[in-house]
Amino acid sequence: MSHKFAQNSVVPFYRRDMLLRSGLGLGALGLSSLLADDQQLENKPGGPHFLGRAKRVIQFFLNGGPSHVDTFDPKPALHKYAGQRLDETLTTERKTGAAFPSPFKFRPYGESGIEVSEIFSRTAQHIDEIAVIRSMYAQVPNHEPSLMLMNCGDSVQSRPSAGAWILYGLGTENQNLPGFIAMCPGGLPIKDTENWQSAFLPGAYQGTHIDSQHTQLSRLIENIEHPQISGPDQRRQLELLGRWNRQHERQRIDARLEARIQSYELAFRMQTEASEAFDLSRETKRVRELYGDSVHGRQTLIARRLAERGVRYIQLWHGAGQPWDNHDNIADNHRKLAQQIDQPISALLSDLKSRGMLDETLVVWGGEFGRTPTVELTGAGESKLGRDHNHYGFSVWLAGGGIKGGTVYGATDEFGFRATENPTSVHDLHATMLHTLGLDHKRLTYRYSGRDFRLTDVHGNVIHDVLA
Repeated sequence: MSHKFAQNSVVPFYRRDMLLRSGLGLGALGLSSLLADDQQLENKPGGPHFLGRAKRVIQFFLNGGPSHVDTFDPKPALHKYAGQRLDETLTTERKTGAAFPSPFKFRPYGESGIEVSEIFSRTAQHIDEIAVIRSMYAQVPNHEPSLMLMNCGDSVQSRPSAGAWILYGLGTENQNLPGFIAMCPGGLPIKDTENWQSAFLPGAYQGTHIDSQHTQLSRLIENIEHPQISGPDQRRQLELLGRWNRQHERQRIDARLEARIQSYELAFRMQTEASEAFDLSRETKRVRELYGDSVHGRQTLIARRLAERGVRYIQLWHGAGQPWDNHDNIADNHRKLAQQIDQPISALLSDLKSRGMLDETLVVWGGEFGRTPTVELTGAGESKLGRDHNHYGFSVWLAGGGIKGGTVYGATDEFGFRATENPTSVHDLHATMLHTLGLDHKRLTYRYSGRDFRLTDVHGNVIHDVLA
C-alpha cells in the first residue's frame, strides 16, 4: 500500500453513522461526548494520596490453598488430640474426621522467635522481616469465588484485580514494559486470566501473562520478535495502523479502542526492553545459584529484574490449575511444593535487601484460603491423610515496603479452625497493601455505571499493627 494512499484513505461511512449524525442523533453525540469528558476527568488517576514506603508489589500466590497449620500457624493441640474427634468442627465441602496433627516440625526463628514449619526453613531465616497474619478469613470454601475475592475483591461480581487497581492509581514507571505481569509456569490457574483482569478499568491496566516454564525469550513472550519484518518497517506499519485507529476513534466513544492502540505500541517497545529484562544470562553465576536453576528460581529472579525496571505489580503463581489443593497425602505433597519455592523466596528477600530494594518493595505470600485441621475422609470414611478447604481461618504474610517485621497479627483457635483474634478480611488485607503504596483505599475509586467503585467495595480497614 502506498504512503500517499494511506494518507488519503478514510474510514467507510456506514448507515448507523449517518443516523447518529442526523436529527436527534447529533444532540445525542454531543451529550455523549460531554459525558465521556466528565468521566475521563473523574476517573483520571491522581498518583499516590500520601507518601508510601512501597513502590511496587511482588506477590507469591500459592494457588490451591496452602495449609496454615502446616506452614505458619503451629497447633500443638492437634498432637494432643491426634486421632480424636473434636467438639468444634465447621462445615466444609467434604467430610472430615479426627484431629490431624501436622507431619512437619515447627521451631522458633530469628530474634522474634516466631515459629515456622520446617518446610519453609529458608524463608524462616527472614522472619524478622516478615509480618504473619494468622487470622485471615474468606467467604466460601470454593476455589473460584475465593480466587476472585483474593485477587479482585469480590467473590461474585466481575471486578478489576488488585494489580489493575494499583497500576491505575500509581501508573507505570517504565513505558516499555507492562506495569502488571502475572507469571504462571505451565499454563493458567483456575479462573484463568480473570485473576488479573482489568474489568471496567481501561484495558491498559490488566495483567500480562507470562508462561515462565520456558527459558527461550520467544517462548516466554509469544511474538516478541517478528520473523520477517524489520524494526523500521514495523514502526511504519504501526504508524499507519495508528492513524486509521485514531480516525476511527474520533467517530466513536469506546475506551476499548484506546486500550488496543496502547497495546500495539507497548508490544512494539517491548521488543527491545523485554529482551534485556528476561535475559538471566546477564546475572552473575552467584546470583543465579542463589535463586536456584529451577522454574521457580528463574521466575523469581525475573521478578526481581522486572521490579528493578519499574514494573509495578508482579504475581508469581505456583503453576497451572491448583497445585496446593492437597486433599490427600499432604505430608509428601506440601513438602514437595514448598521445596520448589522456599529457596527462591529466601533468595528474593536477601537479594532485595542487599540491593536496598526491600524497603520499597512489598512482598506478599499466601493463597485463596487455608485447610482444615481435621483429616479428609473418603466416601467410605477412610483417612486420605490430607485436608479439605478451610475459609474460616488461614495465614498470609507480608514483608518489606513499610511492614513491621517479626510480627504476628491475629490468631485462629487452638486447633486452627477459625480466626478468633483480630479476624482479618481480604478487604483489610487489600486496604493495607494499598496503604503501603501511599493509596487510601477509600479514595482510590473509579466511576462506572453511575457509582464509584473501589477495590475494597464498602469494606476494609488498614491493619496498622503490621506497619512499621
